Amino acid sequence: MTAGSPLGAPNRILPYRGAAPPRLTQSAGFRFAAFFTLMFLVAAVVLVSVMWWATAGALDRQLVAAIRADTVALTERWREGGQLALQDAIQERIALDISNEAIYLLLSDHGERLAGNLETWPAEANSDESFLRIRIMHDGIPTDARLLRRDLPGLRLLVGRDESERLQLRLTLTEGVAWSLGASLIVALLGASLIRRALDRRLEPTFVTALGIAGGDLSRRVPLSGQGDEFDRLGESMNTMLDRIESLMQGVKGVSDAIAHDLRTPIARARSKLEEGLINAQGQDELRAAMEQGIQDLDGISRIFQALLRITEAEAGARRAAFAPLDLSEMLLDVSDFYGAAAEAREQRLETDFPASLPMVGDRDLLMQAMANLLDNAVKFTPPGGVLRLTARRLEDGVVELAVSDSGPGLSAQDRARAGVRFFRAEPSRHMPGYGLGLSLVRAVAQLHGGTVLLEDAIPGASPPGLCVRLLLSGST
Repeated sequence: MTAGSPLGAPNRILPYRGAAPPRLTQSAGFRFAAFFTLMFLVAAVVLVSVMWWATAGALDRQLVAAIRADTVALTERWREGGQLALQDAIQERIALDISNEAIYLLLSDHGERLAGNLETWPAEANSDESFLRIRIMHDGIPTDARLLRRDLPGLRLLVGRDESERLQLRLTLTEGVAWSLGASLIVALLGASLIRRALDRRLEPTFVTALGIAGGDLSRRVPLSGQGDEFDRLGESMNTMLDRIESLMQGVKGVSDAIAHDLRTPIARARSKLEEGLINAQGQDELRAAMEQGIQDLDGISRIFQALLRITEAEAGARRAAFAPLDLSEMLLDVSDFYGAAAEAREQRLETDFPASLPMVGDRDLLMQAMANLLDNAVKFTPPGGVLRLTARRLEDGVVELAVSDSGPGLSAQDRARAGVRFFRAEPSRHMPGYGLGLSLVRAVAQLHGGTVLLEDAIPGASPPGLCVRLLLSGST
């Protein structure tokens, strides 16, 4: 009953609504989308930069190379023929320049114009720089030009090219680059939005399933798309986890039912003995006997709860902290010594076959308890004169195999399918002492060590066939 509720009013279980959706900047989908946008823009900038370097940059480098080559050629012409040959070469080049891009000016030391299509010597050309980018008057029109100055003995030479068309082309390229970057930004934002929506759409079934599970519906499972991608792998992992949780919950329910059924008898018997002794005991000895019988029954109930606790710890993996390197052969030797004596007392023979050393990593106490349970069952169900076998070996794949076999009545196929279920006891064994928890603990210990338990006929085709229980454990050392 909750605080503040009316006396006797039933508690209501409110539906689980889950946490509020994250803000946009906190969303994983938004972060993925932003990362995609950034990477897309970086790629676009790199691409545009390469295109710019390959076009405008190439044109600029080509212009500089042409001016240098023309200057070198004119210099060689001067060396071969002197001033007149240089003047003729300049006039010849002007005459052949159909596009009217070439710029030449040859002056004497006295400033006399000797050849060329440039009217005056630019003031900027008097600087120490040999390569110039200045604005000049070319054929009466203001023009952006690239010029190279070369000083010759008694002469001054300017060689250049009109850059007006190239600058216009560069401007056009710049506008194209700007539009391309803008379009890239729009595409990147659109792609980021699509990515975020796709992530939300793929994660929505997982989110809905998780909310359903949190609300108490353990039958929910994450639907799979069949694409086999990371989301399907996540869904498969969640479904496996949910199957395990549902199995454990059903086991808890089964244990609760079994406890209510199996513990009712010893509890009722203990109470009856104590009550009978209290009422009918004629003396101290009879009362003492009744109390001792009740204590024995209560001890049996305590052993049941201890066994259940060990099984629960093993199934939950809580005992992994106790894992340590151990030698199975030493542990099996201790167990076989104890149960060998018990077998001899019942006129049975215990045969062992295991190597001198069998190292692995595990929980020694739980492994010893599991083997003790198997040997105890084997001793109980083997008739006098029968043979028990305890073997251990490491298989080729590194798995450690422990096996206990007997020459008892064995188990039917139906009983093998249920063996290991808590409190299950086959019909022939109900008259023997026990609680039906031995194989449950063995299975839990095997699962804790990354293994499994197999039940087989010890002597196939024989009557009785006996029973062989094989534990396959991870043999990591």
